[in-house]
Amino acid sequence: MAGPEITIAKAEGGWVVQSLGAIIGESRNALILKEGDYPKVVYIPRADVTMAFLELSDTVTTCPHKGKATYYHFIGKNRTLKDFAWSYEIPDRGVAQIAGHLAFGKDQATVERVN
Repeated sequence: MAGPEITIAKAEGGWVVQSLGAIIGESRNALILKEGDYPKVVYIPRADVTMAFLELSDTVTTCPHKGKATYYHFIGKNRTLKDFAWSYEIPDRGVAQIAGHLAFGKDQATVERVN
């Protein structure tokens, strides 16, 4: 059985990731992944994210179309947000472009285009 169509494109302009009053990442090299009827997801290169805010979680999930995802907690000054971001360290071949990128939970982070 074929899965949903997945497209990945370069996200135009600059993007900022914020949560709990902190800027976690800024990038001009983001990607937008669209999977079937799901909302678009912005993936930010790990090199453009302040990884000092993130701590590897024990959570791991598997997507039949993208592969195994590892998760990260956000460690804020006064609060921790569990499973705040995820990454496909070794994504399936059809979505290889997202390797080395992070996506962020929309209920815990704001990811927005800035220009």
